[in-house]
Amino acid sequence: MSTLPSLSFEFFPPNTSVGSEKLRGVVAELAPLAPAYFSVTYGAGGSTRDKTLSTVQDIAALGHEAAPHLSCIGSTRQGIAELLELYRGQGIRRLVALRGDLPSGVVTAGEFRYASELVAFIRQTQGRDWLVEVAAYPEYHPQQRYARRDLEHFAHKVKAGADAAITQFFFNPDAYFHFVDEVRKLGVTVPIVPGIMPFHNYARIAQFAARDGIEIPRWVALKMEGYMDDAASIRAFGLDVVTRLCERLVAGGAPGIHFYTLNQSALSLEICRRLGY
Repeated sequence: MSTLPSLSFEFFPPNTSVGSEKLRGVVAELAPLAPAYFSVTYGAGGSTRDKTLSTVQDIAALGHEAAPHLSCIGSTRQGIAELLELYRGQGIRRLVALRGDLPSGVVTAGEFRYASELVAFIRQTQGRDWLVEVAAYPEYHPQQRYARRDLEHFAHKVKAGADAAITQFFFNPDAYFHFVDEVRKLGVTVPIVPGIMPFHNYARIAQFAARDGIEIPRWVALKMEGYMDDAASIRAFGLDVVTRLCERLVAGGAPGIHFYTLNQSALSLEICRRLGY
């Protein structure tokens, strides 16, 4: 493959100093792949705000572009403006703008109901100072009953001012290509980067998939379950499945690949090596 799409990698903020040190090692291991950026997740209602900020600072200090997730549910305009000012002071210019989930025990959504309102607020108050990415759901948002409405919500979010989108992870490339075709018909022209989840831990990923309405192909699930506690076979088979998925996406013209790393490097590195990076 002559031209390979850009790479990006997602982390969650570590809870301990040992985890932070380990993550710096993971960043160093992935850096030779020359990713466009590393993104860092953000807890509901700001529960990990300080940890997200310190993780972003660590990545930036290592000389890499970092993109914090910014979750708006349960937030105020003033709170978001202060957080943007904080990131601006750190030289951060890239964001992943999300609705997020309400923190437990909180009843009201705050001053933002949808990610589209957050994107519009950023553009109205900050102009084009930020590169803003949003989420996309090839198999549709788990809280959205109608596929057509979900496509329209996504198009609205992009038209509010998003520069690009990153998808929820999936294992069916046809779902991704169909989603892209459908939103293009609605006038969406921004890059839509597929999100890829290597099989770090099959049981855990199956749990994520069940929660978010993501289809794991039946033949993959049956084979994984058949391996039971054979970690080596699960790893080898998982690598083959995800590598083939990425090959289909690259061949189909995906503009990038975004890896959900779960703060590990080995599987993402091996998949990228197999793809020719």
